[in-house]
Amino acid sequence: MGAWMDWVQERKGAVLLVLPSVAAGMWWWNGRPVSHPPGILAPAEPIQAPPESAAPWTFHDHRLTPLARFEIRARVLGAERYRFDRAAELSPVDLALGWGPMSDSRVLDAITIRQGERWYFWNSARLPISPVEISSHSANMHMIPATRSVARRLTRARPGQIVHLEGQLVRADGTDNWHWVSSLSRTDTGDGSCEVVWVERAEISDR
Repeated sequence: MGAWMDWVQERKGAVLLVLPSVAAGMWWWNGRPVSHPPGILAPAEPIQAPPESAAPWTFHDHRLTPLARFEIRARVLGAERYRFDRAAELSPVDLALGWGPMSDSRVLDAITIRQGERWYFWNSARLPISPVEISSHSANMHMIPATRSVARRLTRARPGQIVHLEGQLVRADGTDNWHWVSSLSRTDTGDGSCEVVWVERAEISDR
């Protein structure tokens, strides 16, 4: 019986060692970037229009005021989740998005992209397009999911995927005088240049 129990314990130990490896493999697989051959994948410019109504609404103890209707089809350049900063109460993820030339692998292969602290950064040893084209065809966008299903889709997005988002650009005001105001331009840079997007609909695919 002792030998049998030793064998069982060994098998349990093996299973316990395998399970974390399987979980890590699944995490890597689900988060892996999607590769594409050269070519523009999202040629259209984002669509922005006046809001249908100026009436604010309450979401997670914040007042959201619509600034513009917004729709975009773009390539995911980066996805960064946030859990502990002030804005995480509203926005669990930022997506760095690219359209036009910034959705083309030929261009993106020459650019290094990273995100952090609600910012998006890029650098390149040899610029394939001008800095103006890069800044006017890419942006870091703070996502406020309107529903749990939208939140699940957005937090699973990974670089290389194509997203189609519909919603509104908003201003968010907290009861503690904190506020967050969306940019209304695709050509601005620096502080305040990110879009704050109330996402009502999200479609994400590998192509």
